[in-house]
Amino acid sequence: MKDILVLYYSRHGATEKMANLVARGIESIDGVQARIRSVPEVSEVCEAVEDTIPASGAPYVSLDDLQECDGLALGSPTRFGNMAAPLKYFLEKTTAQWLSGSLIDKPAAVFTSTSSLHGGQEATLLSMMIPLLHHGMIICGLPYSESDLLTTQSGGTPYGASHVAGSDNSKAISDEEKRLCIALGKRLAKMVTS
Repeated sequence: MKDILVLYYSRHGATEKMANLVARGIESIDGVQARIRSVPEVSEVCEAVEDTIPASGAPYVSLDDLQECDGLALGSPTRFGNMAAPLKYFLEKTTAQWLSGSLIDKPAAVFTSTSSLHGGQEATLLSMMIPLLHHGMIICGLPYSESDLLTTQSGGTPYGASHVAGSDNSKAISDEEKRLCIALGKRLAKMVTS
């Protein structure tokens, strides 16, 4: 059984919902399972220690989760056109994986949620790709054969799945956004099994 790590950070829940949709797409492909993990908050004052198991949501990721995966789906809310600090903080601790080359040639995909249509979703997706490319991973996007890319009035890009949550984070994930999340998971799983 191939294992794809679905790693995300979510403040208001939209990115977590997207992670579950990406995982659904992954698990629709025979022989592949999704391992959903999140990252803890980063303290503004000093390094804080979180409980090993969060009160709700997915368990926190470990470097072993990353080392053991056959593929990676990485998700973050948009923070001024960049990934959120907690996810970046985790990625900055992956020097040992970089030195050993343990992620080289593994497929990866990215997804994001933002408050506005022009809130930097594509820049955020690109920012998440950069450390993955440094690790030698193979980036998997969404091709325009996914017709929702041509018609969506909300999220969705060829760089990865996206969602427009609204300034108050109250917009539900649209049908197009859901299909694109699932399609991204399926495409990533197919790359892992090919």
